[in-house]
Amino acid sequence: MKTPYDIVLKPVISETSMMGIGERKYTFKVDKRANKTEVKDAIEAIFGVTVEKVNTMNVNGKLKRQGRFVGRTSSWKKAIVTLTADSKEIEFFEGM
Repeated sequence: MKTPYDIVLKPVISETSMMGIGERKYTFKVDKRANKTEVKDAIEAIFGVTVEKVNTMNVNGKLKRQGRFVGRTSSWKKAIVTLTADSKEIEFFEGM
């Protein structure tokens, strides 16, 4: 059985994801095999908040070059979590 910490890998800190905090939207990198229900339960268990909606998307890896050698970064899954209006904020994002 997967723990919530196996599903939610790390927060995504970018300019676009920081603009969503005002609308109570938080972005996380999650396990590629996790579905929306598992992500919702994991976020509620880790941070003690109430989740209203979860949007997920698969992010393809980018092509990278090192001289004449071409490779690709790994693909990953991103989840944008929307909290309910009466839920508390996630403390990790408050200082940013």
